[in-house]
Amino acid sequence: MNMYQFLEQVAKESPDALYLVREKITFKEVLKLIRARATTLRDAGVRAGDIVGLLAHNIPEFPVTLFAIWYLGGTVLLLDTNLTPFEYDNMTKTVKCKFVCAEKSFFYETKNFKFFDIETKDKKLDTKLKPAKTSADDIATMSFTSGSTGTPKVVPLTHGNLKTSSDGYADMGQWIHKNEIMYGFLPLYHVFGFAAGILAPMHFHMGILLQPSINPKNILDDFKTYKPHCIPAVPRLYEVFRNKIIEGLKERHVWWLFSFVLKHQKFLKKIGFGWLVKKIQKPILDIFGGRVNLMIAGGAATKPEVESFYESLGLAFVQGYGMTETVGPFCCSRPVKHRVPFAFGTPVGCSQCTIRDADETGVGTLWVRGPNVFKGYWNNKVANKESFDSEGWFNTGDLVYLDKNKQYHFVGRKKQVIVLDSGKNVYPDELEALFMEIDGVKNVAVFEHRVKGKTVTYGVFSVEPNMTMDKLSAAIATANKKLASYKWVTHFAMTTEDLPMTSTQKLKRHMVRQNLIDGEYTNKHE
Repeated sequence: MNMYQFLEQVAKESPDALYLVREKITFKEVLKLIRARATTLRDAGVRAGDIVGLLAHNIPEFPVTLFAIWYLGGTVLLLDTNLTPFEYDNMTKTVKCKFVCAEKSFFYETKNFKFFDIETKDKKLDTKLKPAKTSADDIATMSFTSGSTGTPKVVPLTHGNLKTSSDGYADMGQWIHKNEIMYGFLPLYHVFGFAAGILAPMHFHMGILLQPSINPKNILDDFKTYKPHCIPAVPRLYEVFRNKIIEGLKERHVWWLFSFVLKHQKFLKKIGFGWLVKKIQKPILDIFGGRVNLMIAGGAATKPEVESFYESLGLAFVQGYGMTETVGPFCCSRPVKHRVPFAFGTPVGCSQCTIRDADETGVGTLWVRGPNVFKGYWNNKVANKESFDSEGWFNTGDLVYLDKNKQYHFVGRKKQVIVLDSGKNVYPDELEALFMEIDGVKNVAVFEHRVKGKTVTYGVFSVEPNMTMDKLSAAIATANKKLASYKWVTHFAMTTEDLPMTSTQKLKRHMVRQNLIDGEYTNKHE
């Protein structure tokens, strides 16, 4: 079935279940809104086969317009809200998109396409307008995964890709249930936000609480008012919440008690002090609304101590691995007794994984295959030839290894591997995770750089204002001792400014490196 038929099926089975929570709109009611929006878009000129841009924050009009475009048989071009008019022009020109549904704040003068105000009130619903006969093999969405100029990589995902991915979430059914609430502040244009905010609620017949802001106050207010059951977020945000909670407890001089009880809760429960464990957990859980069952991390690797913190509160914490090319989560970890760094679990649904070209340590390139994997980049034969083999396996470009429990572990991106003059490989993710444990370090980017004619492993550290070069140098030296000597970082720069990040809080290492080259980081140790 196509995605609109999927939504119709959900509405038939759970007509009165809330879909848009803040707006109190059920699955049955949202179908009427979608048909009215489809009427408006048809009258505006949208036809079956058209590629229609969608440029908006997480507002209710986003999913309504998304499904309305599908109702008419169109393809949705998902546009990042953080780009520039120049980039939007190039992206729409690349895929021949002539119509963009956007919030008024994104409007600008352009000859490339026509804007439609996504917050327009639909005046009528044409009962004679029937849904287009779209097949599972037709393209549902398109997303740019590289630059908008030159020869960009555009990922087309079919209705079948999306539906299969949604079906694969069945494994999470032990934590997510019908009529519960998924928190939706991850951007819907990004595959992680799309999977959590569009596909998962449909699979579980649950509501989505959309939040267009990333203001912590707004988020915490939502937790208090709506009490969500599932919170998907990038690891950095989970870490921020954890650190703030611990700081608050330390200021009240009670962190020692909390940490002791959480660490020894199994023993305390065994001897009849389960009430004390619950009493300690409750004020922390109440910050998230008190009903959360599951926290899902994606977009980057989560530190084991962060995962363990939330699990000590009685929450299920899972790490997903995926790409736009795989419609988000392709593998998913399971709650375990002892966390291992960068473990992202096993394939979900009917996904398949294999490791190729492994070295003597078992680290190799991850290849994936399955009905949720896209069929190839848009009009890019060169990239497709490099990315697929003759049997349909897709090269993720990620370096992983498989442990004795058949759990996959992320090591780093192949293109980000630092190859030293000695021929040895250094993985930035491993070093960044180690250096993030240094008190006073807010973030760190590690990358390959040339210093005095030699290839070195270079680090740029974003630090708190009270950090000095001497203190940082000593802390790095201490951390280096935990590594093989060829991995040591002895060349680095320090800044109190935040490092450039993507909208999903991934480091833009290439921008950090360019800033270093441009002389923006003058406090250097070389």
